[in-house]
Amino acid sequence: MKQLPKFFSPYLLLLFFSVLVSAQDNKDQRYIFFLHNAYIEQNPLNVPHPEYGKAEYNEILASFKKDNFIVFSEIRKKNTNAAEYAQKIVKQIKKLIKDGVSPNKITVIGTSKGGYIAQYTSTYLANPDVNFVFIGCFRDVDIEQAPEINFCGNILTIYEKSDVYGVSAIKRKETSKLKINHFKEIELNTGLKHGFLYKALDLWIIPCKKWANGNYDLN
Repeated sequence: MKQLPKFFSPYLLLLFFSVLVSAQDNKDQRYIFFLHNAYIEQNPLNVPHPEYGKAEYNEILASFKKDNFIVFSEIRKKNTNAAEYAQKIVKQIKKLIKDGVSPNKITVIGTSKGGYIAQYTSTYLANPDVNFVFIGCFRDVDIEQAPEINFCGNILTIYEKSDVYGVSAIKRKETSKLKINHFKEIELNTGLKHGFLYKALDLWIIPCKKWANGNYDLN
């Protein structure tokens, strides 16, 4: 029997096993790893953020699943180390690729802290054909504070004009030493500040779906 990564929750173990089987049967299937923000790490889903309201984690997952993506996601333990967790995601992705999934059919989507985990995943995986979406998770100070991050892959970044915690990541693109096949940015103007990524908004979810489907022009 194939050895499965030890860090999976029981649910993800079952899902991952079924994916390994289906990967051989459906070469067109696409996969999403969704990495949530830090607030969900620290608080139950039924506890709304005092400013941003309910974190619509389940609604976000449901939207991706509705469009026939196989979605890997779990609520992380409190105070998860972003770089260490990224190494676990890398192992999952490499396992999928080894079992027949094309890299360009795998997309890692992260919001806020989850977006930083996605950035580390991009760096450690160093596979230019895998898709990534970084949402509300870059500040100019990151160049100095996290110089080890290098974008690699097909990169879409989404940020909100009123959000001080996420701005254009062009500077990171320019400093990255790994291969970037496609790069695109979307600036939203919802006025929701960092709260935009708490919501299952089509404004950012639809571009994620297009990117995950290989539509790098987002038409």
